[in-house]
Amino acid sequence: MYRYIVPAAAWLSLCAPLAAAAAPNEDLSDIRNEIDALKRAYESRIKELEDRLNKAETQVEENRDDLATVEREAPSAGSQTRPNAFNPALSVILQGSVNSYSQNPDTYALPGFQLGGEAGLAKEGMTLDETEITASANIDQLFYGQSTFAVHQDEDGTELEIEEAYVDTLALPAGLGGRFGRFYSDIGYLNQMHSHTWDFHDQPLAYEAFLGSQYRDDGVRLTWTLPTDLYVMLGAETLAGDSFPAGESENVLGDVQTLFMKLGGDIGVSSAWQGGLSALSADVHDRASGGHHHDGDEESGSVFSGDSDLYIADFVYKWAPDGNPTQRNFKFQTEFFYRHEKGNVTYTEAADSALLAYNGDQMGWYAQAIYQFVPRWRVGFRYDWLSSDNDLSVTDLGGFTDPNEVIEESGLDSNGYDPQRWSVMVDWNPSEFSRIRAQYNRDESRPDEPDNQWTLQYIMSLGSHGAHLF
Repeated sequence: MYRYIVPAAAWLSLCAPLAAAAAPNEDLSDIRNEIDALKRAYESRIKELEDRLNKAETQVEENRDDLATVEREAPSAGSQTRPNAFNPALSVILQGSVNSYSQNPDTYALPGFQLGGEAGLAKEGMTLDETEITASANIDQLFYGQSTFAVHQDEDGTELEIEEAYVDTLALPAGLGGRFGRFYSDIGYLNQMHSHTWDFHDQPLAYEAFLGSQYRDDGVRLTWTLPTDLYVMLGAETLAGDSFPAGESENVLGDVQTLFMKLGGDIGVSSAWQGGLSALSADVHDRASGGHHHDGDEESGSVFSGDSDLYIADFVYKWAPDGNPTQRNFKFQTEFFYRHEKGNVTYTEAADSALLAYNGDQMGWYAQAIYQFVPRWRVGFRYDWLSSDNDLSVTDLGGFTDPNEVIEESGLDSNGYDPQRWSVMVDWNPSEFSRIRAQYNRDESRPDEPDNQWTLQYIMSLGSHGAHLF
């Protein structure tokens, strides 16, 4: 029986494909039709996407052509540039005050010190203080530039002067930095800060006596910031010597040289500090005294020529809860000054002149504390002190007859008196762009009655303004 089963199975396996091949052709035709329909649908979709792509590329080309036309037609100064390619940051600082004194401000003096520069008291009554106009921008990838113009009033009317105009380097290697032009020297702590950033209306007495309020000059600066965790910056300057405490420059490379070092760091999260040492050496030629001349009397005064060496030590401590100063903050700062000068002083009164030999040692310091106890309100206290030990002798009386009178009138004889002053202030800061300040000074700079000085000041900032220094 089995011999019949095997041949039968083989025959059936051969006949099965033939049966399938005999299936109706309609099924195959339907499958082909569906494939053709899918192909047509995809071809239509691809064609639609290609049309959209071509349209978008055409629009981009048209926009590019329009932009090129605008750039070609835009006005230029020496080169083809877009209209907003030069766009410096501009700011204007408006300052004014009302000042009252119990003593005559025209007789203001610091016994034992020759005043000069902008030293002295502000005009009594309502006065428009210095207005600053500043423009700054990156010049290119190598340099940054800033210019500050100051507008203020004096006895001769409104005066416009270039307060600062300098260029900083941006690409020096190894932490080096450079500056050239006219700028405030980086000696001390307060010297390089503009007046609208001061915590009091006026400078400390030491700045009035030693630097004529502030020392700025034409020159070159080089600094080096060390690659250390502790902030360490070393710097040197060579300056023309055309400003107090120098005189009238006589050297191409400058009559004033400075060296300074600044250190700083954090103490936890809430505190930071900075300290510094500075030295200024000046070859002084005809440094005139006078400062502000409220009474217009410039026919008398003393002129110094010789060597002047000044040394400054400064320290600043700042505190703010968790490093956020918006609610509360505290700042303490102090600076100590020592100066040695040696040379000749010419005292002139009307047509008469006398010559004095001068060898002087002078000191001064101040300390101040500022506390913001609630947002927008601050109070501050400051103490100033000066002392001088000047050796003066008349070598040529000229048209004078009394040498003691000449020494006294020179302004460099302190008669053993040490000027000092106490100051207190409170200010309100509605925003970072405005400040209203009231200040009182009990000024004992002159050996007669104390001068009770009252000031109400406003400071308003318009336009962009960079962050202040530490």
